[in-house]
Amino acid sequence: MSHHSDPFAPAVHTAHEWLAAVAAGIDTEDRFVAYRALRAWLHTVRDRLNINAAAHLSAQLPELLRGIFYEGWMPSQVPVPHDAPSFLAQFARAAGVTTEAAVPLAGTLTDTLAGLFSPGQLDHVLAQLPLKLRFILLGTDPAAVYAAAAVFPEPDLSRVGDIERRLDALTDAVTTLVHGLEFPADGEFDTNAGSAAAQRARRILLAEGLTGPEH
Repeated sequence: MSHHSDPFAPAVHTAHEWLAAVAAGIDTEDRFVAYRALRAWLHTVRDRLNINAAAHLSAQLPELLRGIFYEGWMPSQVPVPHDAPSFLAQFARAAGVTTEAAVPLAGTLTDTLAGLFSPGQLDHVLAQLPLKLRFILLGTDPAAVYAAAAVFPEPDLSRVGDIERRLDALTDAVTTLVHGLEFPADGEFDTNAGSAAAQRARRILLAEGLTGPEH
């Protein structure tokens, strides 16, 4: 059935484009694996947002994925607790992976979706989550997340350890940006790679509270 005779065809086509991007991002040819991972990310993040933030995030999704986003959603019971262990447990269970594999998978999905959303929109939504959850969504190792959550629940510039961590984040952001802006041997600059590097660097800074969300 062509797009002209099927009113749902454009929505299905766009959903398939997003799913293909996710599959490429997590390096799989299995669309079912990609779908399960995407659905897990959407639901796990959704459950930790308030109603307004969830609506803001869903507005960026294609029609078909927006329906998946709201599947099983109970607005009277959100947001759920923001602790890192429950976040990882829910995401890993829904995605069908171990908790160790969940962290890098979450980071990859965040990067992929950031490239599909309008510039800065995903950062704006995720900035409303606690620091420890933003770490996970950047693909940070859970041991580092738990240590940061136990010692520094939120940024505290009066603590030397927090300052050192922020300096490390700033170094990582600059390194990421520099690598993305390097000219290859053929002398042709990759604009997409540069833009992706800039967004990645900004998310690193955003996770540490070193910059604010775009409006």
